[in-house]
Amino acid sequence: MRPMLLTVALLVLVSVPWAQAVWLGRLDPKQLLGPWYILAVASRAKDFMMEKDMKNVEGVVVTLTTDNKLRVQSSRHGPHGCHQSTIELLKQDSRWVFENPSLGVLDYRVLGTNFKDYAVIFTQLEFGDEAFNTVELYSRTEMASPEATQLFTKWSQGLGFLSKQQAQLRKDFTCAHKILQ
Repeated sequence: MRPMLLTVALLVLVSVPWAQAVWLGRLDPKQLLGPWYILAVASRAKDFMMEKDMKNVEGVVVTLTTDNKLRVQSSRHGPHGCHQSTIELLKQDSRWVFENPSLGVLDYRVLGTNFKDYAVIFTQLEFGDEAFNTVELYSRTEMASPEATQLFTKWSQGLGFLSKQQAQLRKDFTCAHKILQ
């Protein structure tokens, strides 16, 4: 009976998308460094569904500090034009999981990547009394490859995001280009 339960547990673990995240635990964070466009987002934030049709492509530059913190600089469209921000994420015990709970970032990790053109990023956030997570499609170019789009969709659906919780961002690169130039 016990071997049967262990086999069932292993089959369940292997069928869950998180199993691939374990493999990416060996990812060298330096492979994520540099400029990225965020072209698609899936989010459980309470206002996301109402605002998703007005969200533009975002720009992100990922660097590594001398003390091994992941620095994420972003530029996105806000109520008063382009808004730029910088956050530093601390490495968790795992080799490729970062966080900064004091800023509301509880988990930042790569779910899938081909190491050069795209990355699918999972972030767990907590702001005040709202806790939610997002999946973002990072791309090195202004247009994602079919492979990248399929992987983003697979992860979003696999993590239970409904189609109304997913959005391809509008192709307005104004704010993205402010940080990526």
